[in-house]
Amino acid sequence: MDRMLYVAMNGAQQILRAQTVVSNNLANAATTGFRQDLATMRSQPVIGDGLPTRVYAMAERSGVDFTAGGIETTGRDLDVALKTDGYLAIDDGRGGEAYTRAGNLRIDGGGRLMTADGHVLLGERGPIVIPPVDKLDIAGDGTISILPSGETNVVALDRIKLVRPAANDLIKGADGLLRSKAGGPFAPDASVQLVPGALEGSNVNTAHALVSMIELARRYETQVKLMSAADDAARSTDRLMSLS
Repeated sequence: MDRMLYVAMNGAQQILRAQTVVSNNLANAATTGFRQDLATMRSQPVIGDGLPTRVYAMAERSGVDFTAGGIETTGRDLDVALKTDGYLAIDDGRGGEAYTRAGNLRIDGGGRLMTADGHVLLGERGPIVIPPVDKLDIAGDGTISILPSGETNVVALDRIKLVRPAANDLIKGADGLLRSKAGGPFAPDASVQLVPGALEGSNVNTAHALVSMIELARRYETQVKLMSAADDAARSTDRLMSLS
């Protein structure tokens, strides 16, 4: 295959991969607690017969933007936002522990306190289960206090497990959840604080993401033009060879 054609074709393919990352960010611009993915390009020499005289670009998801999103007051008892760096600990459904900043919580039919996407919230005593209550309050330190149905005394049920790992100790999975790179759970951190009755929004800057999509589209058009130029050059060479 002509090297120019190969490099242009590969460039178009990598740009499509970068567009996938940006498109996913845009699709989650309104998702509570979402952390946008970062896509970068790196140069990779074309290895083959002869000297590596060509270099192509390779798109890769370089990491996650851990910048905090804006906090909006909702007044809902089961909504919590993180005031400081840190995460809510949840059961990832596969026997492990994962982390999120999406604090739009709900109680399922079995009384389990869950995230909106169906993951059980973990307390310092394990999965949090809420009995029938007349009132529920979540304090800034994550302590859950309840007034059981038919009773007059408020009791502390559990405390939400809040962790504060370093950004480079986390990895984001295909399900959008953050996990420990080492594989084990993080210990609770008492310094993490919540804002009850509020939610943190996505940290996606839609204007910036749209500009990135336009830039990537233009780059893709350039690669297509290069492929067309390589094809024209090959046709011209064939015509010249046929005359000899």
